[in-house]
Amino acid sequence: MYNTLLIAELIVSVLLIIIVAMQPSKTNSASSALSGGAEQLFGKQKKRGFEAVLQRITSVLGTLFIVLAIVLAYLSAN
Repeated sequence: MYNTLLIAELIVSVLLIIIVAMQPSKTNSASSALSGGAEQLFGKQKKRGFEAVLQRITSVLGTLFIVLAIVLAYLSAN
C-alpha cells in the first residue's frame, strides 16, 4: 500500500508541476510587479474558461498532494 501511495504522490506532483507551468502569467508590467499585483487581489474579476479550469485542477491536485503526503508520513511512522 505504501508503494502504491508513493507512486500516486509522484504522479500527482508531476501533474501539479505541469498544470502550474501551463497557467498564464499574471504580471503585465513593471509597475504591477513592484506593487505585488494588489489591484488584482482586491478586484472583482472572475476567471472564466481555461483559466478557471486550470485553477480548479491546481486546487484539487494541491489538496491531493498534501493529503497523500500526510498519509505517507503516517504510514512511514508506523
